[in-house]
Amino acid sequence: MPVPHDIAAETELWDAFAESAFKEDAEPSFCWTQYAGHGPGPELLGAAKSVLEVGCGTGRALAHLAQQGVKVTGVDLSPRMVQRASEKWAPLGVRIEQGEILDWLAADDGRYDAVYSIFGAAWFTDPSRLFPLVRKHLAPGGVFVFSQPPAIPGAYGPQGMYKGGFAGKAMFTYRYSYRPAVWERLLLRAGFAAAEATVVDAPKAGHIGTLIVQARP
Repeated sequence: MPVPHDIAAETELWDAFAESAFKEDAEPSFCWTQYAGHGPGPELLGAAKSVLEVGCGTGRALAHLAQQGVKVTGVDLSPRMVQRASEKWAPLGVRIEQGEILDWLAADDGRYDAVYSIFGAAWFTDPSRLFPLVRKHLAPGGVFVFSQPPAIPGAYGPQGMYKGGFAGKAMFTYRYSYRPAVWERLLLRAGFAAAEATVVDAPKAGHIGTLIVQARP
C-alpha cells in the first residue's frame, strides 16, 4: 500500500540533515558500506563513462568518480545540500541538480552507463515507481547498483523514520526495506533482465551489514 510522502516536509528534513552531514574539509571518497575502507568499491559500476547518482548527498562519491575521468551527474532533494556540494565539487566537473527523484527522472532524457545510490534515494523511494524509471535511463549494457542497511528481520516494506530522535518538531520520512530475494523480484518485475542482492558482513562480527543490490536491463 502506498505511503503518503510529503515532499515539502521531506525536503525540510534533508535540508536539516545537510547542516550536520556536509563537511567543508571532506575529501572525495567512494564506499558502498557504512564502514570506511570496507567492502567493494566503484568497480561494481563496471567501466562506466557516465553515471547518475540518485540521492547524492554530500557528493563525495561523485567527486571520486570525476577524478577518475567519469562524467558524473547527481540529484538530491535538499536545496541546501545541492548548493553546498555543487560549490565544493564544481571544479572537478561534478554536476548536481535539485529535485524529487521520480519527477526528475520523468523529465530527464539522459542515458547513463550506470545509475547508483549509496544509502540514498533508492532507500527512500517507492521501488515500484523508481525502478522502471531507472531502467529507462540506462544505456545498453548499463548497470544499476544501490546499497543500504539490510532489513530488520520481520520488518519489511515502507518504514517510518524520524530525524533527530523523538523530541522536537516531527520531521520524518519513509524508507523501504525488504529481504534480498524480494529486492531481486521487484527489479525483475520492473523490467530488469538480471538482479542480485547480497549482504556484505560488517568488519566486526555481530555488527550491521550492508545490503548491496545490482541489476542489469
